[in-house]
Amino acid sequence: MSVYHISLAALTSTTLLILLLRPLAVVTGLVDIPNERKSHQIPTPLVGGLAIFAGLVMAFLLTVAEGVTLPLREILSFFGGGLLLVTVGVIDDFFDLSPLARFAAQIAAALLMIFGAGVVLNDLGGMTLSGRLLTMGVFAVPFTVFATLGVINALNMCDGLDGLSGSLSLVSLAGLFLAAYLWGNVADVILLPLLGSAVVGFLFFNLRLPGRQRASIFMGDAGSMFLGFALTWYAVSLSQGESRVISPAAALWFLMLPIFDTVTMMLRRILRGRSPFSPDREHLHHVFLLAGYTVNETVGLMAAIAALGVLIGLASVYWHVPELLVAGGFLLVGLGYFWMIMHAWRVMRFLHRSICRRRIAGDRRRGQDPAYAGPERRSGIDRRLASAQTATAPPVNISSPVRAPAMATRQRASSDFSARPSAAASTLIRVAKRN
Repeated sequence: MSVYHISLAALTSTTLLILLLRPLAVVTGLVDIPNERKSHQIPTPLVGGLAIFAGLVMAFLLTVAEGVTLPLREILSFFGGGLLLVTVGVIDDFFDLSPLARFAAQIAAALLMIFGAGVVLNDLGGMTLSGRLLTMGVFAVPFTVFATLGVINALNMCDGLDGLSGSLSLVSLAGLFLAAYLWGNVADVILLPLLGSAVVGFLFFNLRLPGRQRASIFMGDAGSMFLGFALTWYAVSLSQGESRVISPAAALWFLMLPIFDTVTMMLRRILRGRSPFSPDREHLHHVFLLAGYTVNETVGLMAAIAALGVLIGLASVYWHVPELLVAGGFLLVGLGYFWMIMHAWRVMRFLHRSICRRRIAGDRRRGQDPAYAGPERRSGIDRRLASAQTATAPPVNISSPVRAPAMATRQRASSDFSARPSAAASTLIRVAKRN
C-alpha cells in the first residue's frame, strides 16, 4: 500500500472519528464556552485534537500491517509523548488546568523525545563566521526543552480563529515532508503525510466552508499541544546529525509565523508591564480582523505568509545559503514583524484603505455604485460624496460661469436622491472630478 493510500486512510479515519465524537462531546460537556476573548458565540465541541491523534494512530497501525518498520524506541517515544499531551489537553479542556500543570506535561513529553528517541538540538549548525558547527554542549538538553515548550505554546496561541492553527500546522508539515522528500529519506518521516492528512480531515469541520458560517469543532489544547510537539520533533530530527536534511537556521523558517507571533506578543506585554502569559486580542490575526478582513481572508493571508517562510527555508537549503545569513535574515524579518505589531494601528489603517480600494474597484467592475456601498467599503471621497445629501452647500456665486453649472447640477442631483440614488451619486462624482 502506497503512502497516498495510507494518508487517505488517515484522513478518512479522522473524519469518521470527528463525526462519532462530536455528539459525545456535547453530552459530556467537552465544549468551548464563548467569552469576551473568543470569536465564536455558541459552545463548540473540543474533539479535533483527540480525533487527529487517534486517526494518526489508526493509520500508523495500517502501515505496520503493511510491513513498514520504524525504530521501536522512536515510535514509542513519539506516541507516548503525544498521548501524554493529548490526555492532559483533554483534561485541561474539561477542568482548565493551571499553567504549571500544562508546562509539567510539556516538559515530560520533551524529555521523552530527548532521552527516548535521541531527538535533541546538539548544535545550531554552522552559524559562525568560519562556518564551523556551533555545538550546544551541556546546554543541548535544556535548550531543546525550551524550544519544544516554545513551539507548543506558540501554536496554542495561534489557535484564535476558525481554521488558523490547523492551516499553519498543515503548511509546516507539508514543508518538512517536502524537504525530506527532496533531500532525505521519506521512510524516516512516514508519519508526516499521515499527520498532515489527519489535519486535513479536521479542517473539513474547522474551516468556514461555503454554507457554514462557523466551525463545527475546535482542536482544543489537546490538538494544539500535540501538533506543536510533532512539529518540534521533526524540525529537530531533520536538522541534526550527519545526515541532516535542513539546517537549524532553515528550520526556523518552517515555523516562522508561530515563532514571530508568540515572541512579539510576549515582548509587547513585558514592555507594557504585564505578564507575558496574560491573554489579549492583539495577535496578527486580530490586526487583520480589525482592518476589515473576513475570517477566511485572514486565515488565507496568514497561511500564505507561513508558506512564504517555508519557501524561504527550502530555497536556503537548495542554494546552500550560509547558515549565518539565513539566521540573520530570520532575525531581520522578526524585527520587522515586531515593529509592525508595535505600530498595529498604523498597519490597520493602511490595510483598511487597501481593502476599501480593492472592494470599491470590484464594485465598479460589477457595475455597482461605490458611494452607496456599506460604510466599511467607502473610500474617503465616496463618504464625502454620499454625505452631500444632508450637507449644507456653501454660498457660491451663481453668476460665475464656472460654478453655476456645477451648482445647478448639485441641485438637480439633490432633488433626485430619494428617487434615483445611483444616478445622483454618479452625477456628484462627475461634478467632483470636473471641479
